[in-house]
Amino acid sequence: MAQLNIPSADKELDFVALGALVHRLDPGVIPFRTASSFDVHVSGGEYNCAANLASCFGLNTGVATAMVDNGIGELIQRQVRAMGVRPFYKHFKHDGVRGPNMATVYSDRGQGVRAPVVFYNRANEAGGMLKPGDFDWDKIFAGGLRWFHSGGIFAALSETTADVVIEGMKAAGRAGAIRSFDLNYRAKLWDTIGGLEQGQKMIAEIVENVDVLIGNEEDLQKGLGVKGPDVEEKSGGKLDPKNFFGMIGAAVEKFPNVKAVATTLREVHSTNRHSWSAVLWHDGQEYVAPTAELDVIDRIGGGDGFASGLIYSLLDGRPAEEALKIGWAHGALLTTFPGDVTRATLPEVEAFAAGGSARVQR
Repeated sequence: MAQLNIPSADKELDFVALGALVHRLDPGVIPFRTASSFDVHVSGGEYNCAANLASCFGLNTGVATAMVDNGIGELIQRQVRAMGVRPFYKHFKHDGVRGPNMATVYSDRGQGVRAPVVFYNRANEAGGMLKPGDFDWDKIFAGGLRWFHSGGIFAALSETTADVVIEGMKAAGRAGAIRSFDLNYRAKLWDTIGGLEQGQKMIAEIVENVDVLIGNEEDLQKGLGVKGPDVEEKSGGKLDPKNFFGMIGAAVEKFPNVKAVATTLREVHSTNRHSWSAVLWHDGQEYVAPTAELDVIDRIGGGDGFASGLIYSLLDGRPAEEALKIGWAHGALLTTFPGDVTRATLPEVEAFAAGGSARVQR
């Protein structure tokens, strides 16, 4: 079985993400339909990992993405700089009326028995206009790269974005980097460009160039076409890793290049009370994180927080079991902050991973 070989730390870039940047409008616990004000968070599943790895874990990270030259684009660029992420932008000029646009996510946080509500405006999105050839990967990776990451939402934005992911994965492979992909299968997006069949075809072409997969049972079934239990019939969303591990064999048989697969496990008792765990299959071994009872402020970005902690720990040479715990701990802490990216420090993450509590620190 192929092993996950960690590149040396003498590279210019530890991590580069490829994906679309968005801005999220957050009215807090107020439903959007009655909101009169909101906070603006800069987000994007792939970018979130780059921001977390730079801000909390101190890595040299970058993001390859589309950028629109208008006020919203400038707002997003300021936040990317503030998080310490190096940008590699394909610039698009806004026509002053219709776009192209930076996508908008509208998301209240819910409260108690009232679930969060999320909806989007991705019309005329610049990120969906990206195509192969827009990034000079060999130039971006010229100083060396350790890890490259992308995800299924970006891959499904248009008929060209999956090809950009494949192009980036192949270039990262030539650079000797580990390559990860967050499956994040979204049927509504794939339905606009060919449906399940096209989605599985493009994801298969991507995953043939991937070392580490992030995704739950539903992602493995719908994204990879791997057979498993009916995801709609799972008993109440209990934190049971057996289904996940049971599907890994079939997934790795189909894609023998994959060396690690991980996902979070979350049981939602109410909007603000979750049971939280995570699982990792790594070089043929199975690992399960502890279960924490979370008091959640904002659940958006928790999965990206998990992936970030896992990636940092593997790059740091930590054992797989510890890497899983660091990812689990960072994802848990991220749900205690507003917004989609981290506000944690590495000592806080390590303390929680080691069994720390919420006692006052004096």
